[in-house]
Amino acid sequence: MKKKILDPCCGGRMFWFDKENPHVLFADRRIMEPTTIGNGKDGRVRKCLPDKVMDFRKMDISDKTFKLVVFDPPHLFLGEKSYMAAVYGRLDKQTWKDDLKQGFSECFRVLEDDGILIFKWNETDVPLKEVLALTEYKPLFGHPSGKAQKTHWVTFMKIA
Repeated sequence: MKKKILDPCCGGRMFWFDKENPHVLFADRRIMEPTTIGNGKDGRVRKCLPDKVMDFRKMDISDKTFKLVVFDPPHLFLGEKSYMAAVYGRLDKQTWKDDLKQGFSECFRVLEDDGILIFKWNETDVPLKEVLALTEYKPLFGHPSGKAQKTHWVTFMKIA
């Protein structure tokens, strides 16, 4: 079956209702075997086991392959060996703008004409406005969420 949806930074697939959705290619440049954090009733298993190991900045995927891309890149400046970096990935303070610019470019490259890109961003460390300036495409609409309204879901369409 040809996959119609790409999640190039899938991490632990946390926002997916069906974490094994057969229509999605779950990809990430990281692998983290299942690890339990906490103990007793508070213990949570975290993992990052992508279908395909690949870097969102240079994807080994043909042009115009997917109808939908969900782009949820790392968005925090974290220590290289921190637990949060292992679970969610991390932004590099020196290269984050280039990394995200390349990521947007790649996501739109692999997106079919008239395809949809859903972008998720938390602006704890970098404001959404600065990130959206890194792509030539303009968002259609978006929505802040969470207690502090710092996580944003933004929708783009690659209009042909």
